Parts: sequence; C-alpha cells; structure tokens
Amino acid sequence: MKRTSHRLALASGAVALALTLAACGGGDAGESSGGDESSASGSVAVDGSSTVYPMSVAAQELLSEENPDVQVTVGESGTGGGFEAFCAGDTDISDASRPIEEDEIAACEENGIEYTELQVATDALTMVVHPDLAVDCLTVDQIVDLWGPNATATNWNEIDPSFPDQEISFFGPGTDSGTYDYMAADVIGDESEATRKDYEASEDDNVLVQGVSGTEGATGYFGFTYYEQNADTLKALEIDNGEGCVAPSAETAQAGEYTPLARPLFIYVSNASYADNEAVKAYVDFYIENLADIAEIGQFIPLSDDLYSETQSNLEALGS
Repeated sequence: MKRTSHRLALASGAVALALTLAACGGGDAGESSGGDESSASGSVAVDGSSTVYPMSVAAQELLSEENPDVQVTVGESGTGGGFEAFCAGDTDISDASRPIEEDEIAACEENGIEYTELQVATDALTMVVHPDLAVDCLTVDQIVDLWGPNATATNWNEIDPSFPDQEISFFGPGTDSGTYDYMAADVIGDESEATRKDYEASEDDNVLVQGVSGTEGATGYFGFTYYEQNADTLKALEIDNGEGCVAPSAETAQAGEYTPLARPLFIYVSNASYADNEAVKAYVDFYIENLADIAEIGQFIPLSDDLYSETQSNLEALGS
C-alpha cells in the first residue's frame, strides 16, 4: 500500500519546521524527556503499515537531529507484509493499522518472536459533502451503496428516498492510497477490496476538498484532521453503525464510538530487539516520549490521556 503523497509531503514539512523550532529553542517536538537516546548508536529496521509510515518517519527524522548515530530504515510494505517480515525476525518494529491477527501470532510464536503492542494514534476517515447538501447522516449500508464496487447510484434519492433529488459527484483518493485501502477493505468490506471506479481520483487532498466544496451534490472522504483544516468549506457527515448517528471528532474516535471509520494505529516492538539493541530502545523510547508531536506531524488524532498512559505502561513493562 502507498500512502498519499500529499500527507507525506505535509509530514516532511512539519518535521522540518519542528526541527527548526527545536534548534532555535522555540519548541520541544524533538526533545527527549530524559532517556539515553543521544548516546545510542546502531541500526533499526521498521516496516509495515503505510498509514503509520508518516509517524515512524517523523520519529526517525526528529531523533536523527538529536542523534544521527541511530540509523532507522522505515519501509511501507503494508500491515500484512510488515507482520510477515517481523514474525520472520527480519525487522525490529512492525507498523500496523490493525491488531495482529491469529495466523500472524502463530507465525511469531513459531519463530520465537515475542513482541509488545504499543498504540500510537487514532485515525478516523471522514465522509464529507458539499456544505449546502441536505444530507447529514449515513448508515454503513448507505456508504456501501455510495462507494461499494457494485454501486450504481448517481442521485442522492437513490440512496434514500428522503434525500434530495440531486446528482452525486464523487471525489476520492486513488488506489495507491492507504485511505482508499481502508475504505475498501474495512468499511465497505468487499472481498475485492475495491470501491466504485467512476469517481474523480487524486492523491492530493487539496484537489478532493476543492472538488467537493465546489460541486453541488458532491461527496468524498479523507482523514479527520484534514477535514478539520477545511471545515469552513465542507460538511462532515455523521455515521450510523446501528446505534445512532455519530459525528466524527477526536473524542468519538478515541472513545471507539465512531465506527467503523475510526481505528487504532500501532507499532509492534520485538522484545529481544528492544532489550539487546540500544538503537531500537532509543528509537522506541523517543517515539513514545514525543508521541503527541509525532501524531500531529503525521496528521492523526493523538491518544487520549488514558490511552497514552496505557501505552506508557506497556513500554515500561517492555523495558523491565
């Protein structure tokens, strides 16, 4: 899976800004809270989810400013590909946009790979429409009727007779995007892991925003934090998964109420690598110490205080 180039460009720009501020004493995004990251050396191999990739790259770039002797290589072969390499002992850390699955657990056990799961952020896809459209909430089934691979609707009243008689224009990420993959596989859930093809595709979220905000009846989807930046020109739809309409927000995503469009994001750390490789320990410690800043750079929803405390506790257990 490939991450959208726009998000990665924004993340790289934010990292550069954070490094500049830290060098000038104007920010603490790259500062450690007291670990031994600055004295460590060695290499770290990270692979896995293209969704988590911008965060792991941000952690690598911020740490390199503090300690260039820690050499971190971050790949993006996808969550499944990352676990395959991780459970074979080929990487130290696996980025994941879902929890590890039973067959992957079995593969790790077979190869003697013990690991610790650390949640690092929350992601929430946001369905948006033109601000004047008289639609406020969609059920999950209606999302499938809109975006599923077999969807044929071209008018909103085909989705629901109560919806307006308005032609639908579709704007969404291209097939190389991890956002596309999540919509296809986890929200729509079709075995083909695809969406409808008759839509305006772009890897640039700015193009999607302009398309939806400038076209009557238009709809599209992307990450919540990007919607927040453009909320004055878009309407975010609430989502009903069978328990009533829920609006996208940091609070509903963190609480697990905004389903299935919100999901936890993880890194999985090899216990042996953390114990035996000072570079892995330095990288992971730095990652978690600076997690709020790294999540913001990656354009994800930071963990709630409770979830962050849980991640810290899991890290402390890893080091004990």
